[in-house]
Amino acid sequence: MQKNSSARRTPRRALVFIAAPALAAGALASVQSASAAPAVQSASAAPADAAACPAPAAAIGLSTGWKLQLPTPNSSGSPQEIKQPALSTYDKAPWFTTTSGCDAILMRAAVNGATTSNTGYPRSELREMTADGSATTSWSSTKGTHTMVVDEAITHLPADKPHVMAGQIHDETSDVTSFRLEGTSLYVTSYNTTHYKLVTSSYKLGDRFEGKFVAHDGKVDVYYNGTLQATVTAKFGSGYFKAGDYTQANCNNSTPCDNSNYGEVALYGVTVTHS
Repeated sequence: MQKNSSARRTPRRALVFIAAPALAAGALASVQSASAAPAVQSASAAPADAAACPAPAAAIGLSTGWKLQLPTPNSSGSPQEIKQPALSTYDKAPWFTTTSGCDAILMRAAVNGATTSNTGYPRSELREMTADGSATTSWSSTKGTHTMVVDEAITHLPADKPHVMAGQIHDETSDVTSFRLEGTSLYVTSYNTTHYKLVTSSYKLGDRFEGKFVAHDGKVDVYYNGTLQATVTAKFGSGYFKAGDYTQANCNNSTPCDNSNYGEVALYGVTVTHS
């Protein structure tokens, strides 16, 4: 059994991917709005003094079981990837940096960002890796139980098409299920069904929540703040978890086409367990 949980509560000899603070029931905090540009929804707060904060990975105890994909292009024009051990000390404001409170990672993707060959949308997102971070990993939804808990807040939406995905399971070819915010409506998705389950129609940017995905027996149970919201039928052999900001807009459907127009997620913690 592989485990990924808080270092203070991790049993001896458990494999730790992430150490993340747990949310107390009824004590979910909110990120306060710092600015809101016209036609762009925002509740983000950039660090006043980034040097005073630890590197983003250290801010939430992010360990080795992840790699990062950024919307900034590498030398060939593809999205930049940061793997361990470089990720442990990596900071690239404003795309992957620390909140002013030094307690979360701000992950941002602008509509003009670099994308992979199989998608038209940019992302600043963590991808699950092996425990030592050396290689990609995957698992079957029909064998064992696989759980990811994300403690997060969506803090900014792009203009015109204010859509962001935050936290997801991906299989061999596509995203299986995720949390998707469209304006003030937060949904659980199921493959191409973007409005599979409405979680709330009154989400406010900066509202911090706990999302949980539990894959088992050919299905995925999705929870919001501890309450089961949806069960998605999903039988796949090679799935993996992703956490962060996946902006669902680009220069074809959202203006301005520049770095000022973006989606953003504040990630306070992420925990993965396999059993």
